Amino acid sequence: MITYHDIRHNEEVRALIEAGNEALGVLGYTDHGYAHAGLTAKVAGDLLETLGYDERTCELARIAGFMHDIGNVVNRHDHAQTGAVMAFRILDKMGMEPADVAAVITAIGHHDDPTAFPVNPVAAALILADKTDVRRSRVRISLEAKNFDIHDRVNYAVEESSLTVQKEEGLITLALRIDTSITAVMDYFEIFLSRMTLCRAAASFLGLDFELVINETRML
Repeated sequence: MITYHDIRHNEEVRALIEAGNEALGVLGYTDHGYAHAGLTAKVAGDLLETLGYDERTCELARIAGFMHDIGNVVNRHDHAQTGAVMAFRILDKMGMEPADVAAVITAIGHHDDPTAFPVNPVAAALILADKTDVRRSRVRISLEAKNFDIHDRVNYAVEESSLTVQKEEGLITLALRIDTSITAVMDYFEIFLSRMTLCRAAASFLGLDFELVINETRML
């Protein structure tokens, strides 16, 4: 049985993540390397575990989380669909069970807007884990750089970020502390409103309400 440990240490997967992240860096995108892949994997798996999903489904969420951006090595455009096809080849070659392969590539193929949708629990967990990874350490350039754009500014302004699940209350909360001297709260919405809408849909699929709290004020 292919495990998250197997995927996390697979040379082919790691090479694709590295090359894709390097390409996105040249294009001016925030970090999409091991830190993002690892955090997405952890959050996705932990989320389903908290909700009581079986161990294998949680493991598949971690695998999908780690592999979800490998399509960036081809192109940022349609990277979810490209990544799903690439993941199929890798996982099939490694001998993963067909049903497990299907769950992972379905999640990867549905994780990025405008085609994202929580079509299964793994996909829902992946969307929530991926879209809520907003943090200063994802920014690659300095605040004074000429090409420091609104995406950089919004991520850089986030001083603290946490995603918590209250199973009994049926609630998942993304809480952010933003330095408003760097960016206004409305800038966050300008960039991330579509992502928060996806998070709400993903939470609903898992039987939860989604809540966004910025600087201790509920926004959604």
